Order: sequence, then structure tokens, then C-alpha cells
Amino acid sequence: MTRAGAYVLLLVVQTLCALFFAADILLSVVGIYPKPLSWTTRELMEIGALIGLFLGLASGSMLVWRGFSDLRRAEARLEKASGAFIDLLNSRFLQWGLTAAERDVAVFAIKGLTVPEIAKLRETSEGTVKAQTAAIYRKAGVSGRPQLLSLFIEDMMGAEGQDPGAALARLVSDEAMARPSRAAR
Repeated sequence: MTRAGAYVLLLVVQTLCALFFAADILLSVVGIYPKPLSWTTRELMEIGALIGLFLGLASGSMLVWRGFSDLRRAEARLEKASGAFIDLLNSRFLQWGLTAAERDVAVFAIKGLTVPEIAKLRETSEGTVKAQTAAIYRKAGVSGRPQLLSLFIEDMMGAEGQDPGAALARLVSDEAMARPSRAAR
């Protein structure tokens, strides 16, 4: 059974059980008094409804727990992908020979900030930021921000038909292997 099917079944069972318990009250409010059932039959029905509510509670708890577990796994994958993207950025910046200031400006540019916003954040003039972005584009071999972004998108996408996550992981591991170790420096 799919998760959606389990949710629907759970909802139906809990609704029927709750309606059973609420039926007496609802019927007396509207002035309908049905023929009384024998105590044995009534108690068996109440026990069945109670079991249904407890099963619904247990199933609901299990589905909520599974949802939180899925959320934690998704957050972990996102954190891993985010870290891999940062590693990719750093390896490209190292490959291009960007200075620390150019790296800061490049990150802000990739995030989509404008030249005036970058200048304000870095507490420098717009002219300095323009010169730094020009140097970044020259070192990266691109003519502007859209092409700079496309380099990273292509790196993440990899070859056509490849899983983007697998391509990103492959690129990061290839870049890490290509870097000299600290002990060798």
C-alpha cells in the first residue's frame, strides 16, 4: 500500500470510529432517539471503535515518525549537496587563481547581488567591485555573470542524461584528487 493510501485508510477508520462515539450525542441533539441496542452489542461496538481509534493513533504516530525521518534524510542530502557545491566553488576559484577579495565578490555575484549591494557589503567602492568582477570573468574565461553561473550549472549537471547529484559528487571527488595534499606542499 502506498503512503497516500495509508493516509486515506487511516482517515476513514478514525472518522468512522469518531462518528460512532459522537452518534449518540448528535442524534439526541437533533431529537432522534433510535431503538436501544443490547448492552452486549453496544459494548462490543464501543470496544471495536476504541480499538480502531488506538490503531489509528498508532498508525498516525508511525506515519508522523516516518515523515520526520524522511525530512531528516532530505535535510542531510541538502546539506551534503550544499557542501559539495561550496567545494566545487572553492576548487574553481583555486583553479582560476582568484584572490580572497575576488572570491568574496564572486560568491556575492553568484548569489545574485548587484554591484552596489556587493560594494556596500564589502565596504568598498563600486569601481573596485566592477574591477574585481571583470578580473573574475577574465580568469574564468567568461564574459559576464550569466556565463559564470552557467559554468557551475554545467559542472553540476555533468554529461547529458547523468544524475545531477552523482555528477556533482563525481566532480568534487575528481577535484579533490587533483589537488595536492597538504603534506606534499
